Amino acid sequence: MKTYTAKAGEVEQGWYVVDAQGKVLGKLATQIAARLRGKHKPQYTPHVDTGDYIVVVNAAKLRVTGRKAERKVYYRHSGYPGGLKETNFAKLQAAKPTRVLQHAVKGMLPKGPLGYAMLWKLKVYAGATHPHSAQQPKNLEI
Repeated sequence: MKTYTAKAGEVEQGWYVVDAQGKVLGKLATQIAARLRGKHKPQYTPHVDTGDYIVVVNAAKLRVTGRKAERKVYYRHSGYPGGLKETNFAKLQAAKPTRVLQHAVKGMLPKGPLGYAMLWKLKVYAGATHPHSAQQPKNLEI
């Protein structure tokens, strides 16, 4: 018996909507990362993008446990000497609510061209509406 290997052209990718209202950031991000990779499918192949498209709504209403709202720090660098910028979860959530979930999921995906392709399939929106109704996404309970 031979091992099955999925080919890029024969993989079916579905569309799913996840409501992030009241969900914990880390638990939601792990489930989304697994869906983006395609690990929930029997034809999962590590070197092929077998995952689904995930649309996340209400990202502004995510929560974290404990005192992470004040203590969790996000860093970025301008590229100039001394250009390290930092902000905490509460400030980033208020300014750019979609960035928090994207950052968490990005760290859980593989690095390189395959991981970047998987990250493109994640669509995050701060409010309850999204422009992907033409794809007829199914609700996904996480």
